Formats: sequence, structure tokens, C-alpha cells
Amino acid sequence: MPKLSNKKLCADAECSHPILIARALQDYYPGDCRFIPIRQGQLIYVYAMLKDRGNLFWAGSVQDTYYGQQEARIGHFPSSVVEETHPLMEASTEVKTTNWDFYCN
Repeated sequence: MPKLSNKKLCADAECSHPILIARALQDYYPGDCRFIPIRQGQLIYVYAMLKDRGNLFWAGSVQDTYYGQQEARIGHFPSSVVEETHPLMEASTEVKTTNWDFYCN
């Protein structure tokens, strides 16, 4: 799969800490396995914001209402389908993306 961007903004060099919590404004059905499905009202922990040509996409994990209801995996989604609800850390670390950031199995 092609890379969506060559750079991303994270809270740390490993992108291991969430930047913010966002709430889905609408359902989002992904086009391929690089993206995660989102239902309106779900909370998403955002770990990275893509830069440059991919700046419309963020990477995160959905927090469902019941633990284990949805497999925990990080994927991309359009930033336009969510609203920021709780800032957690500043996204001040620029990190180069790798092919693994956009890997599909």
C-alpha cells in the first residue's frame, strides 16, 4: 500500500503517547485496511497527525463503550470526521513515517 505521508506529528519519537481524545461526528467506513472504521459518538485516541500530502488524516485507536467489543488496533481516519474533545499532550515531535505505518495484512 502506498504511504499517505512521509512525516507525522506525535507527542514523542515513538508515537506511543496519545495526543488527544476525539469524538466521532459521523460514521466512517474505510476504503482499505490502512484505515479504521468509526461509528458516530465513539471516542478515538489520536497518536499521530500526518503532515504534508497526508495532513487530512490522523492515526488513532477507537475506544468502544465495552472493552473488547472492537479489536484494538491503530489505523488512519480523516480528521474531518472527528472533533477534538480532550487535549492530552502537544504534538511537537516530527517523525518520519515508514512503510510499516501503512502496512496491510
